[in-house]
Order: sequence, then structure tokens, then C-alpha cells
Amino acid sequence: MQPTPERFVLADRHHDPDTGQVKLNYRLDDEHFTETFFMPPGRCATRQRQQALDNALDALHWIAGVSYFKAFCPPRFEATQRVPTPAQGQWLDQIYREGLAEFAHHQGLDRTQFPPAPRCASDGETANADSLGLGSVILLPLGGGKDSLVAWRRLVDQGFGGQIMSVQIGQAPAIQSLAQSMVARGDVRKHWVIARQLDPKLQALNARGAMNGHVPITAINTAALTVLAILLDAHWVVFANERSADEPTLMDASNRPVNHQFSKSWGFEQLWADWVARYIAQDLRVFSILRARTELSIAKTFATMPTYHGEFSSCNRNFHIDPKKRARTRWCGACPKCRFVYLVLAVWMTPAELVAIFGRDLLADEHAIDGFNQLLALDGHKPFECVGQADEARCAIQSLSRSDRWASHAVVAALAPKLASVTVPPIDTLLAIQSPHALPSELQP
Repeated sequence: MQPTPERFVLADRHHDPDTGQVKLNYRLDDEHFTETFFMPPGRCATRQRQQALDNALDALHWIAGVSYFKAFCPPRFEATQRVPTPAQGQWLDQIYREGLAEFAHHQGLDRTQFPPAPRCASDGETANADSLGLGSVILLPLGGGKDSLVAWRRLVDQGFGGQIMSVQIGQAPAIQSLAQSMVARGDVRKHWVIARQLDPKLQALNARGAMNGHVPITAINTAALTVLAILLDAHWVVFANERSADEPTLMDASNRPVNHQFSKSWGFEQLWADWVARYIAQDLRVFSILRARTELSIAKTFATMPTYHGEFSSCNRNFHIDPKKRARTRWCGACPKCRFVYLVLAVWMTPAELVAIFGRDLLADEHAIDGFNQLLALDGHKPFECVGQADEARCAIQSLSRSDRWASHAVVAALAPKLASVTVPPIDTLLAIQSPHALPSELQP
């Protein structure tokens, strides 16, 4: 390995409005990296819109840098051109430290010792951004799973349409297939794809022993989709992040929360809403339409959407950067995400219906007992995955143990007795719509 870098630098960035290409440049000491996003081409007609786009591109540049910073977590953090304000620097500190909390936990690092993000000497910022007179376009990020489909259904049920979009590294056949079906049926008019290309030198660094691990991918995607909203004249970017994302994966040795889903949490949604209102556009809303709901509640709705049962996939192995490590089918059936989705859907569906979706009965597999047990977090530690609350998994097992069609399944029979030592909330409590949320008045429950 080469000597450990001492500096991580946010260098320059470039946006070509004629091609839509965005190049984000970084340095670790003297080694240069360039990450590229491919947006739709387009120019801003007014100075206010160009300023909003520039500020959105700044945020994308600064947040996407987390992938390169983590390779060595050097002690100095600098910027050479567009430097964050003091307030933006504080926000970046939160995004880097909380977004890399899981990474730091696995690497044995103290994230509070990460260097602070750079700040300019004086603030000089206005109180709020301008209103841009954005159009009526609504953008809904499509992840390929049940949550984004339920979010789309919620929009339609309340009289709104929308265009779907996704940020993709390489091929994403599961998302592409679902999106093509939605467009072919006339469910949506358009599927926008933002292609993201990491600098190949980053993978080479990892191969040589640089640190690697989880990054706040939803924060990066949120910044990219905010850029897209300005380019497409959209006034809403509607996410499908549920309140289950607020539960920490675990508490570390210093009793600080480590949340795999930090950038899907209510805390991050508030952080980003403040950033947008102050620096990008007063009339742009970036929010989650499912924030007040749990995964168990979302599964109940999705169970009534059979059109999509054969098309969706929540298995994250479909989206692995390395194609060799991707699942060969829509469901690997062996990861925490597959197991959790199966579990919460089982409360509302029959074994035959779920076998038709997953290809096999996961709850009948005695070899899967330990994997499902991890979802219950009886030791205080959930899997590092995008899974719901431990209470939801416990409630699901308890409900299934009282169901004639599920009680005898190996996983249910083995795990239900373990719940005698914990308090399991009533299912109605978990299905209730609860604050907080940031829904516009038109979408109030």
C-alpha cells in the first residue's frame, strides 16, 4: 500500500448542459478521482434557476464525496473552489458522521473524530432561497420494491400522477423490467434514469486494502434527484421511506445509535428539507409520502396490489455493484431483506401466494430459523440491512403463530415461544398512522 493520505479534497465540478454530464472531482493527497452522473440535457432560463441548480450540484458534489473520503478517512478535509458555508459545513458533518456510522462501527473507528467538513470564513448567506415557479411535475424514485409501488399507488389514489426515476450504477435489470411494465401499462408516462459512474480507481484502492463499507446511498441519490427536479421543472420529489427507518440497527459501545438507514430516516429528511428551502428553492418539496407508516402497514397495502406481485423485488443482491455478486433471480431468499419482506407479507397473504412470488416457502425452511431470529433483535442487534423495526418482526411472528395456515411452519413454530420474554405491541398500534411527517396539505392522511 502507498502511504496513507493526509488530505481529502473536494476539488472542482463541471456540468455540461448540452449533454447533461456532471463531473465531480476529488483528491486524496495528489491522487485524483472523478465521479460522473449522466443527467438529461437542459439549460436554466433564469439567473435564479441557475443559482438553484448550482447549489443543488454543490450538494451532490459534497455528499457524493463520502465514497472517496471513507477509503482512508484522512485527518484533513478541504475544498478548493466552492466552499460550504458554516451552516452547510455543519450539515455535512452530520451526513458524513451519521451516514458512515455503520462503516465506522465495522472498521473500529470513532466517527466523532472524523475531521470537520470545510467551511468558508464568513457566512454571508441569505435566509432562504427564491421560489422558482416550478411546474406541476411530480417525480417518484423507483427502487424496484414494494415501498415505491405503494407510494405510487398512494399518489394515484389521491388524484396525482407522476414520473418515475432511478439512480443506477451499471445495469439494474430488476428496476428496468418493473419500469418498462409500468410504462407499457400506462401506469406512468416516463422513466428517467440517472446513470452514476464511480471512478474505477476507487475499486482499485479497495483491492489494495483501502477501507470499504456502507455509505449513505439514499443521501447521494436524494441530492442527484434534487438536481433532476430543477432540470425537469418538478415541484415534488416523493420518496417511499417509512418510519421504520428511524430505528437504529444497534447502539454502539458509547451508546450512540448506528443506523444502517440513516439517510432514509426522518432526521435526514428534515435536514434535506432545510437545505432545499435555504439554498435551492422554496417551492421544491422533497419528502416521503410513507413517513407516517410502518413496513407492516405498507405490506398490508401491497398485498392488495397483485398486478405487481410478479414484478417487484426488494432483494438488495439485485443491485450489487459487482455483477458477479448479484442474485440470479429476483429473490435470493437467503438475505435479511428477503426474509423480512416475506415475513411482513405473510401476515396478509397465503403460503401459496408467497411461494408464487419467492419461488419457495421461506418460513418452512428450518435452516432459515437463525436468519429470521436475527430480525427479532432479541439481543438488541438487527441485521445491517434495510429492514423494519424489531417490533414489526416480533408482531408478525406472533400473528402467524395464531394463524392456521402459518402456525406449523418451521420458522414460526421455532420463534414464537421466544417472544414470551418480551412485550410485543398489538398489531393495530403498528398499523396506525403516526407523526411526524412532512406531507403537503394535499396529501394529508
